[in-house]
Amino acid sequence: MNHTNKIICIGEAMIELSLSTDSSLSLGFAGDTLNTAIYLKRLMGKDAEVAYCTTLGNDPLSPKLTDFIESESISTAPIRYSLDKTVGLYAISTDSSGERTFSYWRSDSAARTLFNETGSPDFSRLEDFNTIYFSAITLAILPANVRTAFLDELDAIRRNKNTTIVFDSNYRPALWESEAVARETVARAWRITDIALPSVDDEIALFGDKNESAVLERLQQYGINNGALKRGETGPLSLNSNSGADPKTRYPAAIQVLDTTAAGDSFNGGYLSAALAGKSDSESLMSGHNCASMVVGFRGAIVPKDDWSARSKPDT
Repeated sequence: MNHTNKIICIGEAMIELSLSTDSSLSLGFAGDTLNTAIYLKRLMGKDAEVAYCTTLGNDPLSPKLTDFIESESISTAPIRYSLDKTVGLYAISTDSSGERTFSYWRSDSAARTLFNETGSPDFSRLEDFNTIYFSAITLAILPANVRTAFLDELDAIRRNKNTTIVFDSNYRPALWESEAVARETVARAWRITDIALPSVDDEIALFGDKNESAVLERLQQYGINNGALKRGETGPLSLNSNSGADPKTRYPAAIQVLDTTAAGDSFNGGYLSAALAGKSDSESLMSGHNCASMVVGFRGAIVPKDDWSARSKPDT
């Protein structure tokens, strides 16, 4: 891959408050698509230009969030700012096994005006990119009319410009008007997706599939033939039946699990960093798994730069 590969990740970036088991509190920045953008850029380095697209607020923390994104060598040019709203916030508490519980303050966040900051949907900031990454959370926070227009725009860009569309069905029931709306919207997104990054748990929760095989069958019906089905510690499964990836591959367990926050997001970053660089599906799957295995060994969504650099980068 050359340096002209330009990737835009779209969604909601938030303030992260992390409460550890000793009751200490730390402040950070995260969000599902932002987490993926950061790990993607860290792994690809100069081999890709990565930009982040969201709407932030008129508050003291929004500029600090912008600075944080830029500190990861990610372009903030597509970010817009609301004059009368604030950035969203969430808190995480984790138990002794690393499982996390979330509390959110995001119902009226600035990100909910994304693409509609002036009262009329505007997607012009997407035009200069050849890969577009978003999630079901991106869709869930948009008003229904903007959501529909956004999917229409992606469909047109994909057909007219041969842009690669990457989607993760990160299902959060509380963000949707109803399960039926979520199901219809996510199904439509799958039909315009080139690289699919679903998790088996989310798909079963939303669509009521009986098992993993039923999930795979339904995804194939959408026309999906590229990407990975995330299965947690079991390891990923290729969605490309002709990839040559062995479905019986044994994936190494994480050295330690302190916090499973961003496990799926970091997998996406690792997988895409390899896939967009032209590596094999087997290599991409292992890259995603290794990245996630490293990230769950740290608290919070983003591994500090010093710790990231101190360990060998997740790779095949």
